[in-house]
Amino acid sequence: MIRITMMKLIYIYHSCYAIEAEGFAVIFDYYHDSGNLPREGYVHDKLLRCSKPLYVLASHVHPDHFNREILEWKSSNIIRILSTDILDSDRAKASDGIFLQKGDIWQDERLKIQAMGSTDVGVSYIIYIGNKTIFHAGDLNNWHWKDESTDQEVQEAESAYLAELDGLAAVSDSIDLAMFPIDPHIGSDYMRGAEQFVERIHTRVMAPMHFEPRYDKAAAFAPIAARHNCRLLSVSRKGEEFNDIL
Repeated sequence: MIRITMMKLIYIYHSCYAIEAEGFAVIFDYYHDSGNLPREGYVHDKLLRCSKPLYVLASHVHPDHFNREILEWKSSNIIRILSTDILDSDRAKASDGIFLQKGDIWQDERLKIQAMGSTDVGVSYIIYIGNKTIFHAGDLNNWHWKDESTDQEVQEAESAYLAELDGLAAVSDSIDLAMFPIDPHIGSDYMRGAEQFVERIHTRVMAPMHFEPRYDKAAAFAPIAARHNCRLLSVSRKGEEFNDIL
């Protein structure tokens, strides 16, 4: 696998981030672009116009994580890595990409991708780029809605989530960059899943997602992350670029 000396992270929207490395780029869970119009922004204006290989990953079929527009992107330099639930739901054809389910591994000379579990449909992803370990959670989180759920529902959600964290830690208990939901729609305990993540998995940098438009609520996790020697990226706008973060 090639050695990486430069890596840039770009926040696109919702749970979509892009990574630009030397010679290739990766897009995670594209919903819509960072501009004001649906097909205007960093993805369309930069990534889809370059000639370098572009890996497009989708963690599951939910429309805020998988936009069928990505199937229209026709270029020989695009490699689509999709969760098998997208195929099973007839939202894509077998010829549209490489389909992974939990436990599957795919790799080429640039990167290695391992599909991990989720507490919703589909998968999460570990991506190995050079000597860096990167994680995109998809919809993996402690989705418990404590303010409106029963105690039993909260406990069941937490148990399922902690079991997935154990499975992730068994594969890699140290992650350089984790893209993870910090979603205030959950209610008063919305940071619990993220805190449990950095407690269980040593995480150098966390990039929040699934929070739009509550940038302030995502940023509130920074001191909790810091207590676990993790740096939370302060995202302030769509299309924001973070250079040399690792």
